[in-house]
Amino acid sequence: MSLLRLSVLDQSPVPSGSTPAQALRNSISLAQHVESLGFNRFWMSEHHSMETLACTAPEIMLARIGAETTKIRLGSGGIMLPHYTALKVAETFRTLHALYPNRIDLGIGRAPGGGPLEAAALRRNRNVPQVDDFLDQLSELIAFLHQEFPPQHPFSKIMVTPEMPGGPDVWLLGSSMWSSETAAHFGLPYAFAHFFSPDPTRRAIENYQADFQPNLSLGVQARTSPEAMAAVGVICAETQAEADRLALSVRLLQLRIRMNDRRPVASPEEAAAELPQHGPAAPETGEFPRYVVGTPDVVKEQLTAMADALKIKELVVNTIVHDHAARLRSYTLLAEAFAATKAA
Repeated sequence: MSLLRLSVLDQSPVPSGSTPAQALRNSISLAQHVESLGFNRFWMSEHHSMETLACTAPEIMLARIGAETTKIRLGSGGIMLPHYTALKVAETFRTLHALYPNRIDLGIGRAPGGGPLEAAALRRNRNVPQVDDFLDQLSELIAFLHQEFPPQHPFSKIMVTPEMPGGPDVWLLGSSMWSSETAAHFGLPYAFAHFFSPDPTRRAIENYQADFQPNLSLGVQARTSPEAMAAVGVICAETQAEADRLALSVRLLQLRIRMNDRRPVASPEEAAAELPQHGPAAPETGEFPRYVVGTPDVVKEQLTAMADALKIKELVVNTIVHDHAARLRSYTLLAEAFAATKAA
C-alpha cells in the first residue's frame, strides 16, 4: 500500500435474507481477508438492539478474530464506556493484550450505541440521577491500564491482571468538537467518525492537532505529537455503475436509520424499489463525502485528497453492501489501487 495507511471498521451488517450469526461469521472472514491484503487495523463497533448490525460485544469478536489472524491490529470502534466500569474494561482489554501482545487497540466512545431505551437498560446505576462522568471514567481507565493512581488513592492497591509489559493502545473516538478537545487534552490518538457526522470533520481534526498535549502517563503508548485518523464509508467496484448499484443499499440504510428503522441491510434491488418512495436523496453536507463510491482510481483519488487535506496518515474504511462477496471485492480493489501507487 501507499504511505497512506488503510484500516477497517466493521459493524457486522446483517443482509436481508441472512442471519446475525452469519453476519458475525462474515466479520471473521473479512478480518482474515483484509489482513492478507495488508490493511493496518481491524476494528469492530458496539451497537445494541438492532436488526441491522449484529455486533453488540466487540471484545468477544476480537478474541475470536485474534485466533483467526496473525498480525493485523485488532480494536474496538468502540467500547461505549458510559455503560461499563473502567476496571472491567481495563481487565477485558488487558486479557486481549495478553492473548495478542502489541496488537490491541482500545477505542473508547461516549455515544449510547442504541436508542434511549437501550441506554437506560445499560445504565450502571438506575437508582441515582444520570450523571455524565465520562471524563472521570476515562481518567480512571487510563490509570488502571498503566497503574498510575497516586499512592494515597485506594485504587492504587488494585493490580489489573493479566499483568504483563505493555498494554492496549487507547484511542478516543468521536464525531464532535467535544471529543476533539477531550482527545487533545488527554494526549490520546483520535479517530473521527466522518461517515457518521461529516460536517465538523476538518474543524475537529485541526482543533485536535493544534491543541494536542502529550501525556506521559500513557507509558509506551504515549504520543509526543498528535495522531488522528478519520473513518469514511467506501464502496469500490470495477465500474462506476456497479459501485452506484451496490451503494443503493447503504443509501436506504442511512435513510432508515434517520427514521429509527433498524431492519437488515436491503439488497440493491429492494433499495431501488423503496428509495423512490422517500423522494430524492438528501444532498451531501460537509467538505468530504460520507461515502466514497466508485472505481478504484476514483476512490483512491478522493481518499488521498481527503487525507492530504486533513494532514493525516491513516483512514479507517467502513463498507456496507448487501452481498458479502461484493464487500470482500471492494476491499480487494481498494488495496490493489493503493498497492499500484506504491509500486509506481
